[in-house]
Amino acid sequence: MRRVPPPLKTGLLRWMLASTIAIPLSILVEMGMFKTLEPPFPPLSHGLRFVEAQVSPQSPLPNLPVTEGVAGKNGMVVTASRESSQVGLEILKAGGNAVDAAVAVGYALAVTHPCCGNLGGGGFMLLRQANGEEVFLDFRETAPLAATPDMYLDETGEVVERLSERGYLAVAVPGTVRGLDRALTRYGTLDRTQVMAGAIALARDGFILQPGDINILNRSVEEFQHQPEVAAIFLKDGKTPYQVGDRLVQTDLANSLQLIADQGPDAFYTGPIAEKIVNASEQNGGILTLEDFSTYSVTESAPVECSYRGDRVISAPPPGGGTTLCQMLNVLEGYSVAELNRSEANRLHWMLSAMLFAFADRNTYLGDPAFVDNPSDRLLSPDYAAQLRAKIPKNQAIPPEPLFHQTPEATGTDTTHYSIVDRFGNAVSVTYTINSLFGAMEIAPGTGFFLNNEMDDFTAKPGVPNQFGLVQGTVNRIEPGKRPLSSMTPTIVTRNGQLFLVTGSPGGSTIPTTVLQVITHISDRNMTVAQAVSHPRFHYQGLPNRVRTEPLALSPDTVERLSAMGYHIESLSTNWGAASSIAVEGDTLWGANDPRRPAGAALGY
Repeated sequence: MRRVPPPLKTGLLRWMLASTIAIPLSILVEMGMFKTLEPPFPPLSHGLRFVEAQVSPQSPLPNLPVTEGVAGKNGMVVTASRESSQVGLEILKAGGNAVDAAVAVGYALAVTHPCCGNLGGGGFMLLRQANGEEVFLDFRETAPLAATPDMYLDETGEVVERLSERGYLAVAVPGTVRGLDRALTRYGTLDRTQVMAGAIALARDGFILQPGDINILNRSVEEFQHQPEVAAIFLKDGKTPYQVGDRLVQTDLANSLQLIADQGPDAFYTGPIAEKIVNASEQNGGILTLEDFSTYSVTESAPVECSYRGDRVISAPPPGGGTTLCQMLNVLEGYSVAELNRSEANRLHWMLSAMLFAFADRNTYLGDPAFVDNPSDRLLSPDYAAQLRAKIPKNQAIPPEPLFHQTPEATGTDTTHYSIVDRFGNAVSVTYTINSLFGAMEIAPGTGFFLNNEMDDFTAKPGVPNQFGLVQGTVNRIEPGKRPLSSMTPTIVTRNGQLFLVTGSPGGSTIPTTVLQVITHISDRNMTVAQAVSHPRFHYQGLPNRVRTEPLALSPDTVERLSAMGYHIESLSTNWGAASSIAVEGDTLWGANDPRRPAGAALGY
């Protein structure tokens, strides 16, 4: 991130002066977000840097304090849970590297962020080592060996509502424990007992619930009440909702974590934990077997890569969302920064068109590389990006329907992402999930953790949207041992060969577009990482044919102009994503917790 004279430090003023127009409403809203966070930011001595935003005299929000994130010199951890961020920071302070901290955080989030952090799910880890070596670890869940393409259809061939969303038949084979252990064994420096101690203590001794924790738990209280194993843990005395200030103790989860610490992943995949899950599945209409667990494996590969404004972007290859991200960046690369910033409506028209093309190709071509021949080289070629740009009409939305052979399926929105950088220069970007909020809403007796409902990320029936509205084709059909297509997009950006940005987000199908906006806000609009993370977002995936926006993301004038082009704008009352990110500025690490996740924290030292 470039150093500039103090009066221009926000980056927003630089953009305003360059374009000679007033700051749009969306940026003002971004500034205002920092005023309403609970609890308030700690004092400057805690590592936060503030500047005075200089805005148009006509603005109703003059001289707002705008944070630029949390500073650190030796390490930075950003997660959706302050307690988990602290666990990771302590590992770094104890001499561990970024992978050690990432594994510790992965286990800790299963305790402190149970909606999304997990043992019973799966995900992706992207690692860039200080020596420049890069690796992508895929520990995505897999379909059980007894799975069939029509397992969620009734006798008439129609999809049975919610059958792939709740209950044991929705559960895919979890990969998190095997994935975290593979990362620690190959790329970490500390032993399993050391990195898991923090998570075990949090589960066994409990932690104090904060407003952000209660907000998430309260979203599912009614469902908790109908699940005895869940209610026994996540309702006070098994009956009433927890309140802010209560202590949440998870004894069964502590015992499961201790077994893994003592016995390694075998405890989960061939030992007592696997047996408990399989027994519960058999008794409740599921198809999981001990063979499913014993044969699960993690894959390692090179990340997908592209360039944007001279920066190098690496991300998740299929079945992840990095190809979709890079395809959008490649299209936008053909427009100059001046062109993009000259008109807000035109900038959004080009971005929405890039999103449309990328999601149409995702739906048509991409899937698990063990089952699908992904045409990534063609999709990410400069010639293909030029062809797509040539198809974008001036001031006119592209009709999405002809681009989709089937309606796209959505992916789970209740994922979690975290970013870590250590003092050695290693960087880790992790996105992992149990898919929906609290996954399949099933906890096998005696295990203490939620199981995923990742089977819903497959195509239950081509052309029929899943719970989040994405429609996908036959390349993502259910097959035994297959990994479902994912939107998860852990991403690392380098500049001039040096680490520059670590980012990613939860949010289902909105993940690639969230990461796109973080990168372009920094590269094209000179925002700081915290400004880019907090900025109101928009999302477009072609089908359904609606551009979804966060509250006040677009000015009324921009909405009017886009509507005149043929876009259908839907302003939602909720926010999405949590782009926990780290930027490198000289010898300083800047961590940015997304204000959409007030329970989270960026912690550095």
